[in-house]
Amino acid sequence: MKQVVQNYKSGELAVLDVPVPGCKPGGVLVRSAYSLISTGTELMKVSEAGMSMLGKARSRPDQVAKVMQSVATNGVPATYRKVMGKLDSYTPLGYSLCGVVEQVGSGIDDVKVGDVVACAGNEHALHAELNWVPKNLYAPVPDGLAPRHAAFGTVGSIAMQGVRRGEPQLGDVALVIGLGLIGQLVVQLLAASGVRVVGVDPDPARCELAERLGAAACGDPGAAAVEAAVAELTDGHGVDQVYLAAGGGSNQPVELAARLCRDRGRVVDIGKCRLDLPWNAYYEKELDVRFSRSYGPGRYDPEYELEGRDYPIGYVRWTERRNLACFLDLVARGSVDVEPLVSHVADFDDAVETYQRLKDGDLKAVAVLFRYPDAQPAEAEAPAVAVPAVSVRQGPARAAGSPVKLAFVGAGNYATSMLLPHLTQREGVELSTVVTTTALSAANARRKFGFADATTDLDAVLGDKSIDAVFVVTRHSSHAELTRKALLAGKAVFVEKPLALTEDELAGVLAAVEESGNDRLQVGFNRRFAPLLQEAKERFGARTGPASLRYLVNAGRLQHGSWYLQQGSEGSRFAGEGGHFIDTASWLLGADPVSVYSVAASGNEDLQVVLRYPDGSTATISYVTTGSAAFPKETLDLVADGKVLRLDDFVRASVYGRKKWVSSRLPKARDKGQNAELAAFVKAVRTGGPMPVPLESLVATTAATLAVRAGLAGGAPVTLARAR
Repeated sequence: MKQVVQNYKSGELAVLDVPVPGCKPGGVLVRSAYSLISTGTELMKVSEAGMSMLGKARSRPDQVAKVMQSVATNGVPATYRKVMGKLDSYTPLGYSLCGVVEQVGSGIDDVKVGDVVACAGNEHALHAELNWVPKNLYAPVPDGLAPRHAAFGTVGSIAMQGVRRGEPQLGDVALVIGLGLIGQLVVQLLAASGVRVVGVDPDPARCELAERLGAAACGDPGAAAVEAAVAELTDGHGVDQVYLAAGGGSNQPVELAARLCRDRGRVVDIGKCRLDLPWNAYYEKELDVRFSRSYGPGRYDPEYELEGRDYPIGYVRWTERRNLACFLDLVARGSVDVEPLVSHVADFDDAVETYQRLKDGDLKAVAVLFRYPDAQPAEAEAPAVAVPAVSVRQGPARAAGSPVKLAFVGAGNYATSMLLPHLTQREGVELSTVVTTTALSAANARRKFGFADATTDLDAVLGDKSIDAVFVVTRHSSHAELTRKALLAGKAVFVEKPLALTEDELAGVLAAVEESGNDRLQVGFNRRFAPLLQEAKERFGARTGPASLRYLVNAGRLQHGSWYLQQGSEGSRFAGEGGHFIDTASWLLGADPVSVYSVAASGNEDLQVVLRYPDGSTATISYVTTGSAAFPKETLDLVADGKVLRLDDFVRASVYGRKKWVSSRLPKARDKGQNAELAAFVKAVRTGGPMPVPLESLVATTAATLAVRAGLAGGAPVTLARAR
């Protein structure tokens, strides 16, 4: 087999033919699919190998001390032979990979031949075609996680252990110094933990990348903007933790850490940087300096790493292996995104050239992967949901001054509490006919809201040429078919969410648009019309960079007997409600999503939905049913360009930027935009102008909602494939 090696004396790099390692008991033989180059640790080792002997000695004073001790014990000649022999030997490179189990040693029962695993260790996860990996240094790769992403497992564990050593809490503010590979992962792990992050790096491209991946602000270590961001986010107190993920010989990182950390804050050293602590600064603030040792507890313990003796979880919650598995799970669920970190993928046969390009600076990269083409695990084709093309036409103009005549199909709780009260008070609107399945409910709606007529005959309403628009406010399973019929009848349609429960239903609605030439359609996505949210968006202003949006929906439990529980016929709760939140996110981000990743909690309807947008923005929707009823139903945070927009359940909104704006608390009931939405719809029908929301956006939101179900079934991100 082939393996990448280096001669530390001469600096020579080579791909050598070496014997295949044996499959010993207590481990597995893994054929590599992807291995990751650590552009920090490995390049430092490669650079050191190219130094003169004096340079090597200066860079490794710890090794020089060992040599001097050996001279004192064994004499100069013996020590010289020992040192030269060690230097003039090939040493391996690499410590993070993903591959396929080729052989299972005795004592292993958690994986089998053909399973995909992520592997760790600078003796067991090498840049080689085959590696023997002991039990505690591999973890099975979750279904749906791409092998190239699983290859980040070891460096992810290093970043995770560093974050654990910092003990962050919800609402903390952290400073990450050094935005290389480890620093970028630390930023994402902190952001996923509810921590606001400021990043520091002299490279503007790395700063921009970190902001795309969740940092609130980033900048050069000498820039005033960094200190200003820390002051703004912490009210001048300083950050709660500093994570040193930088390398090199400068003492600037530890000095900056002391300056920007709060009193009794924590400083965690993850990278290998100079640590001449300025005594006064650290003493006066009583800073807690901590070291993070590699992948986690178990590292450097041969009984753990080689003999497979695990630490009891009751005593050591997070070990090397448990950190590795946890990181893989976070990537699989979309909480951490490693794809933007991949700067280059090289064939394994080109390893020497790739290292040379990295060393010479020709290849500037955060992360580089080696691909082993003969060992790629079979990957299922990425699932996709079609986003049908839409042909938009201008609606016919109506006679000026004539009232808009409306018909309602359905008169349940939502129609009678959230829609009809607004319409009965609106000038220029005539409630013509209400259609229900039972005569008595139609009569009740007619009496309460002043409809001119009540009926159970839908066809009669659709055939009435005097009716301008039809409201479809029925159970979810009937929305698409009723909308299709109303469009074919030439009516403008307002349909409550969802527009469709399946791709076929969505295609049927659009076929009706194409057949009739009638595109006068609005779906009841009212939150984008909420005055409070509209004002907050205006005060937030235009974006220049990608954004991170988080939307918590504390949906609560349904009462027993609710028809929402009839998932077989009416779809899931998220299928019915989720379009609201996807539409709001897309409106705030100014685009339609291009992919959807979804994962469900075990035993309930709680969902995590991650949407990705064309400019790199992401929106995470946490739809939960197991929360407290006393907590607000909807909270939203939008972070971009050093600004944060916060919405608290349509009662209060705030924007943090150069200036802070906080709305006054609404004195009345929450306004989620229904009245403004209805006004916009009625105006569009009356004037023949554009509908309030473009049809393309309604279709994209519906397709994204359908993709959530497809993602849950397939366990992988779903691409939203737009028709050309």
